[in-house]
Amino acid sequence: MGSLLQRTRLAGGRAVILPLLLTALLSGCEAKSEEVSAPAPPPPEVDVAEIVAQPVVLSESFTGRVEAAETVELRARVSGYIQEVAFEEGELVAQGDLLFLIDQRPYQARVSAAQADLAQARSQQAQAGSEAERARVLLGRKAISQEVHDQRQAAMNNTRAMVDAAQAALDIAELDLEYTRITAPVSGRAGRAMVTRGNLANADQSLLTTLVSIDPVHVYFEADEQAAFASQALLVGDAPNSLSIELGGDPQRQYTGTLDFIDNHLNPNTGTLQFRAVLANPDGRIRPGEFARVDMPVARLEQALLVDRKAVLTNQDRRYVYVLDENNLAERRQVTTGRQVGQQTVITEGLNAGDRVIVNGVQKVFFPGMEVSPQSVATAPAADAQPSIAAREE
Repeated sequence: MGSLLQRTRLAGGRAVILPLLLTALLSGCEAKSEEVSAPAPPPPEVDVAEIVAQPVVLSESFTGRVEAAETVELRARVSGYIQEVAFEEGELVAQGDLLFLIDQRPYQARVSAAQADLAQARSQQAQAGSEAERARVLLGRKAISQEVHDQRQAAMNNTRAMVDAAQAALDIAELDLEYTRITAPVSGRAGRAMVTRGNLANADQSLLTTLVSIDPVHVYFEADEQAAFASQALLVGDAPNSLSIELGGDPQRQYTGTLDFIDNHLNPNTGTLQFRAVLANPDGRIRPGEFARVDMPVARLEQALLVDRKAVLTNQDRRYVYVLDENNLAERRQVTTGRQVGQQTVITEGLNAGDRVIVNGVQKVFFPGMEVSPQSVATAPAADAQPSIAAREE
């Protein structure tokens, strides 16, 4: 009886479990069916630019220094004690402004003495002239001898020379007096006063201060022989040649200068040729001695392929871009890069005109052959529709 009851309970339990298992299996199948029927995500959107060939002027970057167009070392031209320093060190001065004043009293006295000597010489000249005229009249009357006449003529000529000598001495004395006022020969920025008030300045020896012009300034740089001669093929004609100049290693300090001088010989010690650019400096912020980096054109490409720098990816020592085929599938293309043109890179190998390159959104491409949704963007043209100037090759 007990055995029969146990078998009945086991059969009842199996009857309850079996429907539960069937329900679970059916639920799992429905979930899998829902997963299979879910739509695939759309292809990611990326910006695509079509490669266009355009003319580009390539440049090399050279280091240089800023120098003042005019630099003057002011020295005393007469000896004396400094009576006044009439400028503030480091300030801007105009041509003709008084900078130093040397004690004028000794030189004023010399002028007065020279004036007195000149007046005396002129008085003697007048007397000698009168005697010479009288001798001429008397000689005509045969009242004096020829010898006396000649002596008076010679005396007159001697006094005339004495007047000339006295006048020259006066001119020198007045010039020395003028030299006691030391003025700015050019407009510019004054340096430190090397001789201060009360100290002795020796003629042609004592350096009083330095003066540098500020507008414009010159940028001198040297190019190697190959680049120098390559650039001269492009820097021809009477039109001004503009150069891009960066000062102090600061990308925010970008200026445009004009090439105005090329040296007439190579430096035999360095094998370089010197160039000079003129740079406007109306506010005086550019100081002589600053470091400069100058981009100068050295070559021209008539058909250059340019691509946005962001489109070029790196895998160890190889560079590549993603190019779209006719089915909008991303193809990995290995490229060889050249120089930089602003935010673009010159592609020397690996691309052809008309190729569609992903320039934005490359991070959305997880593997070659992936489908994407392209959004066309314009290829940036060369600046001002003129041949671009590229920087040094990276």
